[in-house]
Amino acid sequence: MSILKTIRHNIPNGITCLNVLCGTIAILVAAHPHLSYMGMMSWKWASLFIVLAAVADFFDGFAARMLHEHHPIGADLDSLSDQVSFGVAPAVLMAFNLWGNVPLWLAFAPAIIPVATALRLAKFNVDTRQTTGFLGMPVPANAVFWIGYVASYQDGAYWLSEPWVLLPALLFVSWLMVSEVPMLSLKFKTWGFKSNLARYLLIIGSVILLVCFQLRGMLWAIVFYVVMSLLFARRQSSTH
Repeated sequence: MSILKTIRHNIPNGITCLNVLCGTIAILVAAHPHLSYMGMMSWKWASLFIVLAAVADFFDGFAARMLHEHHPIGADLDSLSDQVSFGVAPAVLMAFNLWGNVPLWLAFAPAIIPVATALRLAKFNVDTRQTTGFLGMPVPANAVFWIGYVASYQDGAYWLSEPWVLLPALLFVSWLMVSEVPMLSLKFKTWGFKSNLARYLLIIGSVILLVCFQLRGMLWAIVFYVVMSLLFARRQSSTH
């Protein structure tokens, strides 16, 4: 195999490695939430690196399909990377932002996130039904939700750290990942508006929420995603 073919063959895995690299940096930065660099608090840097990991997670699969390169370790590498970036990283982000402000047992409660993420990823890898949509919430959406949760908490919504709010949120989102609830996928087979109405509405609505509420909008974007999935995903899956 020539050098160029070797490089081409490993591009998708290289992008996946960027995913786990960003997730690892997010963990390291999230462990120091009250430090700042270049005028931005470290919890925001951690959030940024989780988002970058999500971008890499999207493009590794996109690159594999475009290049027609499917490495035998690709699926396992992707799952391991997702566990770091969308399971462990948001749990650390949550825990260290709560640390010192809530009882110790409650600060450890986000440890349930990587447990549910691991179960979700293991289940997804052996489930042949999730081709045009998802059953259960995908793990990047879980991470985005907790970024928005932390941003809202940091912006003054301290009631989000109350046990009667935090514990149900942790349990519900964790359950949603391993559930059989049909969820929308952003995989486009065609670009037609009618056949992709739910996807376009989801994208437009999420952009509006992010513009209006910035990082806090990520929480509401995922709430919107869940609502849109409940309205449209089952209907779309029944037409395929």
